[in-house]
Amino acid sequence: MHYILVGLICYLCGAVPFSYLLPRLKKVDVRKVGSGNVGGTNALRAAGPVIGFSCMVLDALKTFIPVLIFAQLYQYDRNIIGIAAISAVIGHDFPVFLKFKGGKGVASTCGVFFALCPTCGFVFLGSWLSLTLLTKYVSLASITSLFLASIIALFFNRDVAVLFFLLSALSTFRHSDNIQRLLHGTERKTDLIAMVKKR
Repeated sequence: MHYILVGLICYLCGAVPFSYLLPRLKKVDVRKVGSGNVGGTNALRAAGPVIGFSCMVLDALKTFIPVLIFAQLYQYDRNIIGIAAISAVIGHDFPVFLKFKGGKGVASTCGVFFALCPTCGFVFLGSWLSLTLLTKYVSLASITSLFLASIIALFFNRDVAVLFFLLSALSTFRHSDNIQRLLHGTERKTDLIAMVKKR
């Protein structure tokens, strides 16, 4: 019963579609512009850096908070942690509030990183920002940084590392279209510095 309750609460927390709600403040429906993805990157491109980065932070917090709370409540029981983390990220990827059409789980997975291994969270952020600025490919930076943070987790807790690899694999699967475009040289670039200066 505890597992079901934890899973349901975390799923509903993860399903709150901040990357849809915040752009609506500027009358932008991210489902109808850009990639059509309900995620931070599309919100960034469609509604600007302030709303875009706000979406990313909130998408991370909506998994960070419930996962951390339940981890502490259940004394870091690995089953509870696994259920909480996976349910929260799945909530973001397949939100019931948007007919199960959500984002790709990058920011929400980052939230799990910070909840269970803060060092891994900072590794992800540093790697993501560096690679995005260097290559201008957000998808490539995201996938690479997710797995890099997961590898770092091996030095702290192997059970947590396995969980991180699973979540990274899920996000990679969600990026399948981006991977195809990267291979064909048609993936869209995002110049964060130019975007910030423009706004």
